[in-house]
Amino acid sequence: MAKNIVVVGAQWGDEGKGKIVDILSEYADVIVRFQGGNNAGHTVVIGEGKFILHLIPSGILHKGKKCIIGNGVVIDPAVLLEEIDTLRLKGQFKDSSDLLISEDAHLIMPYHKRLDAAIERIRGKLKIGTTGRGIGPAYEDKVARCGIRCRDLLKEEVFREKLKHNLLENNHLLKNLFHGDGFEIQDIYHTYMSYAEKIAGYITDTSLYLDRAIKQGKNILFEGAQGTLLDVDHGTYPFVTSSNTVAGEAATGSGVGPTRIDKVIGISKAYTTRVGEGPFPTELKSEEGERLREQGGEYGATTGRPRRCGWFDAVAARFSMRVNGYTGIALTRLDILDTMSTVRICVAYKLDGQVIESVPGDLARLAECQPVYEEMPGWETSTSDVRRFEDLPMGAQRYVSRLSELIGCPISLVSVGASRRETITVRPLV
Repeated sequence: MAKNIVVVGAQWGDEGKGKIVDILSEYADVIVRFQGGNNAGHTVVIGEGKFILHLIPSGILHKGKKCIIGNGVVIDPAVLLEEIDTLRLKGQFKDSSDLLISEDAHLIMPYHKRLDAAIERIRGKLKIGTTGRGIGPAYEDKVARCGIRCRDLLKEEVFREKLKHNLLENNHLLKNLFHGDGFEIQDIYHTYMSYAEKIAGYITDTSLYLDRAIKQGKNILFEGAQGTLLDVDHGTYPFVTSSNTVAGEAATGSGVGPTRIDKVIGISKAYTTRVGEGPFPTELKSEEGERLREQGGEYGATTGRPRRCGWFDAVAARFSMRVNGYTGIALTRLDILDTMSTVRICVAYKLDGQVIESVPGDLARLAECQPVYEEMPGWETSTSDVRRFEDLPMGAQRYVSRLSELIGCPISLVSVGASRRETITVRPLV
């Protein structure tokens, strides 16, 4: 097995990373979540059990694996503790030593969530479509160098002083700019000190832990959240998330050097979805799109919001390949296309009468792009029981092969259902 592997979403998120990370966790010793917050949800189906994880890496469902929440993540302690309790109620996470939290991960505070909702409200038609969970404001404080980190929870006076300073500014904004209510320092202080008692044992120098693990020859799996096209630098800005979602962030968000990463696996649906605002060239605002949504159960794991659905966008996939450098693709949800008599692939865009084969950087220009489709016959046969690529219907084989050709990367794994066993290995991912 290649020692250290990064798994990232190749589209606008919701690609099925939870299942793929769960499968790869079998071969890993340590699983690291390196960015995002509880605005992401990874769904894993094990037998009759369904687990939705927002902060803890999917590897927690494997006994004896070390799971790390890296410094690149922003953490809402209330959500984290609820997730821990839920896992334990379902008979998981029996050993507390299986989870480590970076002392440098930033905390989501109550004022972040209130600011998130207020800012989105005043944007009106220009709203980004955030989850309202305070992720963006928490990252803003991180960059503004006034964020509160997990390490601060361990020193009461340090935490209180930073909280006091931050409330001066944030209460002013909430009351005078947004005409809402502010916060009392004592309320937040006591609440977060109670959180500190419960999570202090998990907080440590995870960068140092990973360095030692790598030197010991351990296998590390780096788990991303959201998707490439939501990256704050490389995505469809400003309709993006607040962190870097591309493979390069695995190094920054976990504190390891980039030369220690061996492989990068991109996770892509066999079609395309996105949640929230922003351009989406292949979106199907039709009965066909509704059919994809209903057959795929395309509703957010975190918010329940209906996802916008469309055909596979190979132009966006090539861009994703470029900025991540995939060594392999895991293609998910092929089975959702089983009933389609015809399937389409967007192979280029038409803009101002010209055919272009790359994603324009200007958001307004991207919104004007019309998809150029290549049409292929569907297979109209169930694939959920297939376990070998050569046993797939010929139409499905041709579709997968064409996607690989257009992306410029081998498709190593094909998922034909939600459970672990509903998976076809085309070539080893590891």
